[in-house]
Order: sequence, then C-alpha cells, then structure tokens
Amino acid sequence: MKKQMFDDQLIVVTGAAGFIGSGVVRHLNDKGFSNLLLVDDFGRSDKWKNLVGKKYVDFISRYDLMQWLEGKESQVEAFIHLGACSSTTETDGDYITDINYRYSINLCEYAMKNNHRFIYASSAATYGSGAQGYSDDHGKIDSLSPMNVYGYSKQMFDQWLLRSGLIDKVVGLKYFNIFGPNEYHKGRMASMVLHMVNQINDIGKVRLFKSNDAKNFKDGDQCRDFLYVKDAVAFTCSFLENDLGGIYNAGSGKTTTWNQLAEMVFAAMDKKPTIEYFDMPEDLAKQYQNFTCADMKKSPSLKTTPMDQAVADYVKNYLLRDARW
Repeated sequence: MKKQMFDDQLIVVTGAAGFIGSGVVRHLNDKGFSNLLLVDDFGRSDKWKNLVGKKYVDFISRYDLMQWLEGKESQVEAFIHLGACSSTTETDGDYITDINYRYSINLCEYAMKNNHRFIYASSAATYGSGAQGYSDDHGKIDSLSPMNVYGYSKQMFDQWLLRSGLIDKVVGLKYFNIFGPNEYHKGRMASMVLHMVNQINDIGKVRLFKSNDAKNFKDGDQCRDFLYVKDAVAFTCSFLENDLGGIYNAGSGKTTTWNQLAEMVFAAMDKKPTIEYFDMPEDLAKQYQNFTCADMKKSPSLKTTPMDQAVADYVKNYLLRDARW
C-alpha cells in the first residue's frame, strides 16, 4: 500500500466506531495513515470512545455517505466496509437486509464503477450449523444455510457478488469468533471473554451451558474458532497491500473449548478457576453450535497470537483497566 498523506486519496472505513472498525483505524494510524474518512453513527451508545485519540480526515453518518461521494470519485482509493447490523438476535428482517444487503450493494457498485479497492465484512454466520463444513470455496456459497436473518443478509450479499461476476474483484472476510478490545458497546453480543471477566468480578465464577450433545461434547467442551481482534484487523488491512480477490475465512483454523477459555481468563486475572454449568434453554439448544472451525487452506497467511497470550493481553491491558485500543 502506497503511503498516503493527509490530503491524498481517502480510505473510507464504514462501521469505523465499532469493534473491528475502530481497530482498523488504530492499525492504519499506527502505520502512518490518517487519510481516513470514517463512517458510522453513534446513536445512544458510547462507542464514540473507541475513536478518542485516533487520526482521520472526517467523520460522517452512513446515511450521508452516498451523497458525500458524489463527484469525489478521484478522492477515494479504497473502501473497508465493516458497517452492518451485527446482532444475531435482531428480528427486524427489513432493517437488517436494508443495512447489510442493499446498502452494501450501493457502496460496492460505486467502488466497482470507479475502480476502488473494496474490502467488506461477510460472516461465519453464513455457515449456519456448520453441517456442510466451513470452507470458503466460492462454489459452495449457494449451498450454505444460515440459521438467522443476520447470517442470511450476509449470505444475500455474497450471492449477489457471485451472480454479478464481481466476487473475484472484491475481498470478503468471513469473521469467526472475534474478541478483544473496543467491544464494550456490544452488550449481549460482546465476546465471552468480556462476559467471563464480568461474571468473575460479580459472582466469583464462570457459568457455562451444559452440553446438549453429551455423546460428543462434555459440559463446557463445546468449542469455537477464536481470533484476536488485533490479528483480524491486521489480516483485513493486508488486502490494501495486494490485489487478491474473493471471499476468505478470517479465523485461526483451531478450536478452543469454553472450559479452556474460562481457564485462560481466570489465569489472566490471577484467580483459581471456578466453573458452574447450567441447562441450555430449549429454544437455543435447537440451533446451538457445538463446534466451529475455519477452513484456512485458501486464505493467505494469517498470523495469529496464541490464545492464552491474546486472552492475557485483552484481560490485563484492556478489560481490567477499562481501556481501549
């Protein structure tokens, strides 16, 4: 990526005040880039705190972006489109598809028309239960079965790119279980690392679901593919430095059980592990994923921080200090 000056071409970052978005801003700032147009809406959340101390050209609402872009084609170099409704429990399908599907189409069409780099957030939620595996092979996109409208909205955009013949001209990233600093505003949707720290501080123990598949998973041995946000951000921004195209998994390619994660959190807090198991709600048990693991064979080299080191960094340097990255 050619180093840009403040008044040179812009890198547009949508969802810039969010979890991964604010990390992208931090990463690019640390590399000397401040030619950033940040796009987001604060609403009533405190995610504005994620941008304190960061450098950028301007901050505008997502509702104003398309109008702002008119006549400024030569001023833009690339888009990192991370803005979305990311709640897997959101039930307003019209709202989700408008934000995650239609808005993405409009932005992508603008970028393609003007030969801009376009990097966007897809999601591992498109894989649904994982019954068909976690391969990012384009030939398998149409066969995937998301389990919620959020995953489906991401699937819709992936399929639109496929039908439009654009899938190899953009970069889509299927983020798996990303955790790390700057997720305070996510509430229930924040990572279990944050929730575990809060539980330990509040009640002195971590509470985990009992297994709903005792034959294959013991209590707390359900597992996920976790990726530290700093690694996810570095991977995302690496596509500004190459001309690769297509959809790629953004995971570690490894699994960590909830029990292992809890033990890492306790260790980071210098406390003895105490774990309690409770019954999984019946409605959740019907769609609960006991296993996720990204197939990383297709993806370019993604450097990952060992889980115990990532958890320790997050807990000690951010959560226990109420700090942001």
